[in-house]
Amino acid sequence: MKIHLLDGTYELFRAHFAMPPMNSPDGRPVAAVRGLMQSFLALLREDDVTHVACAFDHVIESFRNQMFDGYKTGEGTPEELLSQFELAERAVTAMGIVVWPMIEFEADDAIATAAARWAEDDRVSQVIICSPDKDLCQMVSGQDVVCLDRRKKIVTDENGVIEKFGVLPTSIPDYLALVGDAADGIPGVARWGAKGTSTVLSQFSHVEDIPADPAAWNPAPRGAKGLAENLSAAQDEVALYKALAML
Repeated sequence: MKIHLLDGTYELFRAHFAMPPMNSPDGRPVAAVRGLMQSFLALLREDDVTHVACAFDHVIESFRNQMFDGYKTGEGTPEELLSQFELAERAVTAMGIVVWPMIEFEADDAIATAAARWAEDDRVSQVIICSPDKDLCQMVSGQDVVCLDRRKKIVTDENGVIEKFGVLPTSIPDYLALVGDAADGIPGVARWGAKGTSTVLSQFSHVEDIPADPAAWNPAPRGAKGLAENLSAAQDEVALYKALAML
């Protein structure tokens, strides 16, 4: 069997901005929930979709906000969208989908935990993480655990992660610590762009294993001396950013 894991928060946001406004008879906004249900019903009609779970950020913030003040918050989220989370959770549960409403942790944490758990089950042929979130690429393993962008219909397996980021899935937290992740409020390290980061991490895998002397980097990206200096000056920050990115 295949396990499909859904990012309910992402799906609800996407539905909110895609659907025209709609209210229930008592005046509550319901457009995002309606769009979400339409999307999930389409998924459930597919022949190989039999075991499905969905995680929601019941509250937008998590323990990571205690670790770093700059981490993403719910600030700026439309109130008419926030008010639909509880209804969305009830609606998805009524569809027969297992729902995990997350409070201290994030939806991504629930999805990552489930992916790791079910990937070890001999009855499971494949775990499909239905999310375009690059954080979740760290959970990809061969073709046993893959990411699916349902909107673009793109499946990313381990080779796909390497092709896209230039690093193994296990190096994604390190990659995000250096490059940064604007969606999560992780600033990254100055001058560490995608190309230089993938060049270095393809050799050393993890930030803590990168030699301080750039002469040991072979091949070395352009501006290696400056990159090494910036990394050395930001060791504590990089460790924090990696911890934030790890699921």
